[in-house]
Amino acid sequence: MNNAFNSGASLLSIQIVFYLIGIIVMAIAYLSVRDLSNPKRWTTGLFWFLFGVGFLFGDAMIAGLGKPLTHKIQGVIVLILALIAGSNLLGSGQHQSKSNTNKIAFAEKFGNRLFLPAVAIPLVTVLLTLAGKNIQVGDYFLLDQKNLTLACLTIACLFSVTYACKITGGTPLTAIQESRRLVDAMGWALILPLMLAMLGGVFVAAKTGQSIQTLVTLFVNPDSKLALIVIYCVGMALFTMIMGNAFAAFPVMAAGIALPFLILQHHANPAPLVAIGMLSGYCGTLMTPMAANFNIIPAALLELEDKYLVIKYQIPTALAVLVCNIVLMYFLI
Repeated sequence: MNNAFNSGASLLSIQIVFYLIGIIVMAIAYLSVRDLSNPKRWTTGLFWFLFGVGFLFGDAMIAGLGKPLTHKIQGVIVLILALIAGSNLLGSGQHQSKSNTNKIAFAEKFGNRLFLPAVAIPLVTVLLTLAGKNIQVGDYFLLDQKNLTLACLTIACLFSVTYACKITGGTPLTAIQESRRLVDAMGWALILPLMLAMLGGVFVAAKTGQSIQTLVTLFVNPDSKLALIVIYCVGMALFTMIMGNAFAAFPVMAAGIALPFLILQHHANPAPLVAIGMLSGYCGTLMTPMAANFNIIPAALLELEDKYLVIKYQIPTALAVLVCNIVLMYFLI
């Protein structure tokens, strides 16, 4: 057995997944520039081109320029993306859409089969994750062992697109064009979760968790399990509201409260502690415009006059679930 197998080398590596994402984003950038109906087509195309650079050319840049310089270039790209989005330089073209009559006829023709490609994505992902971990082709794993779920999700999406083209008679180009239509509708908010998730790493590097630990020690009795749980759950929700992403809030609150106080001092069970902690963060997701892809984009797609209407309806449910999370955590950990 060779070194490739011993090192967990795979045919569908995370690099290939990034290349596929980069190709799709570059195609969207190209179609945006060619769309004469978009008054901001050049800056829109530039935005998505710059976003795709890291996915498509990141490895080549590191190999040729080294990590330090590549990281600086990527930092500049992030600033340019923020400048384009902040200056309202993203636009949308006039996408061709079927009339309501044609849409009804199309729906009646295919019926519930139209939902099968969407349903296939989670089903195929779960099945591959459970059954495909040890699939081997010669001395190589088929799927990336370090990023198994993402590799399975990529295969599931490719399968879904192929299946959708088969049952509807569409083409991969149609899928790309529809992707651009949705990208135009969502705009810069599409990449906000990615940016905010990285913000969590920035807070960890800045040792924000240690600062929170110090503040908790000053103002709260560390021997009070209930007080620590309340601060942990509410803190997860508040940090998520600020950063728009529970994954960004989690490392900060885990390092500041969960690990030093609840796990090490009170010997809490880590599994329910972190699971319910993440659920508390998701309560914050329901109450913040920073989670734009969940709260602002649906309002825009539904053409609601009040762009915060989705959030307003979700707040009572979010607060009720947060209280339930605190109660559950107290009795389960």
